[in-house]
Amino acid sequence: MKFNFYQGFFISLLVAVPLIVCSGCQTFAEMPSSGSSAENLRCEYKVNPLGIDVAEPRLSWTMKSSGRGQKQTAYQVIVSTSLKALESNQADQWDSQKVNSSNSIQVAYRGKPLSSATRYYWKVRVWDKDGNAGDWSSASWFETALLDAEDWDATWINDGKSNPAADEDFYKFDPAPIFRKEFVLNKEVELARLYITGLGYYEASLNGKRIGDHYLDPGWTDYSERVYYSTYDVTEQLQSEANCLGVMLGNGWYNPLPLRMWGSRNLRDHLTVGRPRFITQLCILYDDGTEQTICSDKDWKVAQGPILRNSIYLGEIYDARKEISGWNKPGFDDTGWANASPATEPVGSLQAQPVEPIKVTRTIKPVKITEPEKGVYIVDMGQNFAGLASFRFDLKRGTKVNLRYGELLYEDGTLNPMTSVCGQIKGKRNDSLESHPGIAWQSDVYIARGDGPEVYTPRFTFHAFRYIEVTGCPEKPSPDMITGLRLGSDVSSVGEFSCSNEMFNAIQEMCEWTFLSNIFSVQSDCPHRERFGYGGDLVNTNEAFIYNYDMSNFYTKAVEDWDDSKLSSGMLTDTAPSVGIQYCGVGWAMVHPHTQLKLYQYYGDRRIVEQQYQTSKQWLDLVTQNNPEHIIKHGLSDHESLTRTPSAPMVTPLYYQSVRMLSRMAEILGYQEDSKHYLTLSEQIKNAYNEKFFDIETGECAPGTQGSQSFALYSSILPQKYRAKALEYLLEDITEHDDHLTTGIFGTRYMLELLSQHGLEQTAYDIVNQKTFPGWGYMLENDATTLWEHWAYSDNTYSHNHPMFGSVSQWFYGWLGGIQPEPDAVGFDRIVIRPHMPLGLQWVNCSYNSIRGQIISNWRKSDKTITMHVEIPSNTVAKVYLPCGTPENITENSVPVDLSNGIDFERSEKNVTIYTIESGQYHFEMPYKESD
Repeated sequence: MKFNFYQGFFISLLVAVPLIVCSGCQTFAEMPSSGSSAENLRCEYKVNPLGIDVAEPRLSWTMKSSGRGQKQTAYQVIVSTSLKALESNQADQWDSQKVNSSNSIQVAYRGKPLSSATRYYWKVRVWDKDGNAGDWSSASWFETALLDAEDWDATWINDGKSNPAADEDFYKFDPAPIFRKEFVLNKEVELARLYITGLGYYEASLNGKRIGDHYLDPGWTDYSERVYYSTYDVTEQLQSEANCLGVMLGNGWYNPLPLRMWGSRNLRDHLTVGRPRFITQLCILYDDGTEQTICSDKDWKVAQGPILRNSIYLGEIYDARKEISGWNKPGFDDTGWANASPATEPVGSLQAQPVEPIKVTRTIKPVKITEPEKGVYIVDMGQNFAGLASFRFDLKRGTKVNLRYGELLYEDGTLNPMTSVCGQIKGKRNDSLESHPGIAWQSDVYIARGDGPEVYTPRFTFHAFRYIEVTGCPEKPSPDMITGLRLGSDVSSVGEFSCSNEMFNAIQEMCEWTFLSNIFSVQSDCPHRERFGYGGDLVNTNEAFIYNYDMSNFYTKAVEDWDDSKLSSGMLTDTAPSVGIQYCGVGWAMVHPHTQLKLYQYYGDRRIVEQQYQTSKQWLDLVTQNNPEHIIKHGLSDHESLTRTPSAPMVTPLYYQSVRMLSRMAEILGYQEDSKHYLTLSEQIKNAYNEKFFDIETGECAPGTQGSQSFALYSSILPQKYRAKALEYLLEDITEHDDHLTTGIFGTRYMLELLSQHGLEQTAYDIVNQKTFPGWGYMLENDATTLWEHWAYSDNTYSHNHPMFGSVSQWFYGWLGGIQPEPDAVGFDRIVIRPHMPLGLQWVNCSYNSIRGQIISNWRKSDKTITMHVEIPSNTVAKVYLPCGTPENITENSVPVDLSNGIDFERSEKNVTIYTIESGQYHFEMPYKESD
């Protein structure tokens, strides 16, 4: 194939030849600047993405401007294959011309068809509210990967072996294969790109040096539908004349061990499985314009490496004595190696990896090392997290070091690994390295090479732990010998929250560590025992994740995972990628429409709704068909609640919510008949629920728990005239429990939200502020550094690193900080600033870097006043709720609020004055008494 790396590169060098531009493109004369400009340029949510395969990539930017009320009234985008041309304001690919629009997000490329392996430069300028053009932005770029299947000249290859026929043989040593390919360069290289993926995982090197900084690549998908590949710029790693590509493969999710999780579930029965394999294509452009391509094929050589066994759950067994020095460098003698074989088992299509790769996002050093038993060393990392530990040893050859990982210690100081055991596989311990372990804990085994200091970092596994048990070392290890490597999808941080309540700050920190432990390309329930993407967990925490991290690409992938995993009938699954679990029902499957709407509300992504609407519709229509009486009789509801959670009265409100979601999606897409149909259906469900489960005399929503009351109130399934009575019933229950919650996965989020919606922020605050069981403070009092799966302390069963109850972080941002999108916002274009200031809380600092720019809501109480600092990004408007019922007592920037520009009075209600404010910075001050 013909690659088009930097099409304009050679043209730009030939200065005597004029640049040919497309019809309609032009050189733009300098115009007076408005002082406004575009910044934070993104393509498919990324900054300068290397390797995308979207035919019409979407561009976004934010508007930089001083002053208040600034809005974009028009924009112009130009795209060129030549940076030099772009700097001269010339476009050979696309000139949008001046587009009269306020839109600054999800602007789809509409230029010439994109070519594979090509870098495109682009920039944008905007017109302000007065119609004045701003300066052009700095140049940004995106580079395409291989857009068509025909662009791949490479083939999938493996080591030619077959997987065992008997389960017990999977536990015998089966060294991870290593592959090599030498090639020669005879010219000066201009640039080079490596396109590569491997199943389950791969690690690539060029001339003995690791390529890139990804771990556990590619991200987990339904391999029968799609397999992600990555693009690397390897120009600087090439050397003149002889070169060598090396690839090592791991099992990952493609070749898991036949463990029987919960005594019966074998992942191999539910996943696309096969012998580890890879495909790669190295494309080289020489400085004379010629090209060379190195592809994976049967001419590659393969041998066995030092990783004797690797498992995502059980860990690695690594024999450093079997390392082959120089195997991935040129000049190595591989005459004894075998040729690679074609990998013929079918897998899905190749797709450029759209999500952030898994990387090391932080390093951690031990805080303490103890020796509770002779020769048994316990390393305390001080923090529960997910990732790896890297070890530096200096041991005699053949010394076997055993490493076990866990979240807890027993009372005698020894390791307790039981809360992180895979699938509750807790039989009789078996220390044989080549058979089922009996107890499926996390462990690694390292056998020393013995020729001086050696470093061991596992490659094709990950663990979740605070403590490491080290045995087999002749001497006590020192802290400088061990480094924790926190791993996870490399999502960027977008939010900050802190307040005067230090326990709340500690809870927020617990949430952050837990969230980052559970995003290994799939948002998992826990990073050790299961590691699956459960829908219910994502439904209840995705806004908390969004406030803290840029989840735009990650959640787009999640929606696609559920689409890929749906059953042949169209029924959505409990987990995605599916692992065969199918009993949770509506509350877990509703993740598909729910996440689409959050992508639309927070990021303005209409395309995902267009692409996925039919899948959501087909699922919901099946649910309706199977439940003609409009009552859902089966499925999980308030998982891990401390009270009863019957399906019918608690899953039916989730069904009601789902139907309302489909109506909203149809409305977004202009499908008015569908929208009306689902609204009508929602009324039928509402009537059925109220007739069967709601007591209008007492306000009880069956079975009368905090959870059931919260489900009904949050979903708005109750008639408006009876909501107050149902809320009163809930408040009585909270009082009976001394301001403690009894709720589970859904009810916890719902209850905090609805209490805050109804102005009962003090009740919500008091619930979160508890230090006794049950609650987040109780976790902290019991030395938690990440969130628990269950409210009660568990030393044997439940995970201690589980994001399910992390919805409290959403409450911090949305109600204490007060930053929320309007319910029908598109990409956070309309903002609500509504902070709650309960007794006992003196100040909050809160910010969220939305797709349209940073939003800030800081407030502080003094003896007599409340001050609020608010920042609203350009091109948006906000509704701000000020905690003062007398507008004449409010000042903004030291002047009466009514005299301040950019502020419009809306109304006053119940000790709150509401204003609409334009973009800009505001400093409000109003009287306050703590006794109020």
